[in-house]
Amino acid sequence: MRKFAIVCFSVFLLGLSSLTLAAPVDINTADAALLAQSIKGVGAKRAEAIIAYRKEHGPFKTADELTKVPGINAKIVEDNRQNIAVGKR
Repeated sequence: MRKFAIVCFSVFLLGLSSLTLAAPVDINTADAALLAQSIKGVGAKRAEAIIAYRKEHGPFKTADELTKVPGINAKIVEDNRQNIAVGKR
């Protein structure tokens, strides 16, 4: 039983470390699937809206520009700020 507890705890720690090591998602290059998977509060529909906005208006300059996308509010941006990257401007 003790070995089982150690294994479970080890798996937990590995999972926790993978969360902290995850790289931010680049909102200028990510596809809809990656956006939906990586940004809390963004599902498939909002991810597609991000892509459509990016195609129409060009690359995002800041994460805060996401609030211009229909369905994306300041709370979503703030909750995900550490996980959002803005590259390839």
